[in-house]
Amino acid sequence: MSVQNKLAVFTGNAHPQLAADICQHLGIPLGKAEVFQFPNENIFVKIHENVRGRDVFVAQPLTHPVNTSIMELLIMLDAFKRASAQRVTAVVPYYSYGRTDKKDQPRVPITARLIADCLSVAGAQRVLTMDLHAGQIQGFFNIPVDELTAKLILTDYIRKKGIRDLTVIATDAGFAKKARNIAESLDAPLAIVEKRRMGNNSQSEAMSLIGSVVGRSALVVDDEIDTAGTLVQAVRVARAHGAQEVYACASHGVLSGAAIERLIEADIKELILTDSVPLPEEKRLPFITTLSVAGLFARAIQRIHQGRSVSRLFGEPAEDPEDGEARDEGVMVEMAGN
Repeated sequence: MSVQNKLAVFTGNAHPQLAADICQHLGIPLGKAEVFQFPNENIFVKIHENVRGRDVFVAQPLTHPVNTSIMELLIMLDAFKRASAQRVTAVVPYYSYGRTDKKDQPRVPITARLIADCLSVAGAQRVLTMDLHAGQIQGFFNIPVDELTAKLILTDYIRKKGIRDLTVIATDAGFAKKARNIAESLDAPLAIVEKRRMGNNSQSEAMSLIGSVVGRSALVVDDEIDTAGTLVQAVRVARAHGAQEVYACASHGVLSGAAIERLIEADIKELILTDSVPLPEEKRLPFITTLSVAGLFARAIQRIHQGRSVSRLFGEPAEDPEDGEARDEGVMVEMAGN
């Protein structure tokens, strides 16, 4: 393969291990780049290999420290654009500011749209992400967006555990549709926590449970666990309504603020997360299981690079007669609106 068409994956400092794991699945070395901060907090990027005419993927979740991770990604995108890369794709396993996706109060921003605009202006020609907080965020971009989902990875793991009499619990009505899909995958009934959020301080008040968990095992599902307040309240509601044991899973384990303290005190048998966000050693509690999404992203990157159908990953009929193999095991993509 010529240098002009060669696939290259680079990363900043947000989650280098995930980028390295993606490259291992792809069978290529991680791209050489220098990304550091000057004493005056200005970020500097230097690409240490020729990327002219290459298909470049920049893997960087927008995680702690969030604003630094965003700036690193934007500056890297600009660097690759100015280095004459043939195409630059922003690989964003975790899209921060995703909750600020609408004006739900007077005089507030739509930051999820702002980040989308910044990525495009910086030089991203495509975005590859996973489990956005809201599907409509895809519409904030004027460039192609491929949204993967960890649903199959999570449900496969849970199914293999053989949990008896399982009920899936959505943390609120807004997540009920995605939770229903997970429940159907596990052939389990669905219950929903009725929740009211109080103000802008990430605190919420769980009210009641729609559905029954009496004498059953419960699986609390969400897209993201931030301060763990919502999760812990959902666990308490499940236990108060008769659940025998409670599991939980989420695509993104941000675990900020007092999350670890809350999880330690919560009655959770096992918490299943993915490595879309790095989990520091001090946050690795004994009951937390982390599943890798490196293979998921590697297969999607390979298909994008080869110009093959990404929708093929979730079993859509192949439009290309040469792309007729069965659905890749352990990989799934959800289209907008599903």
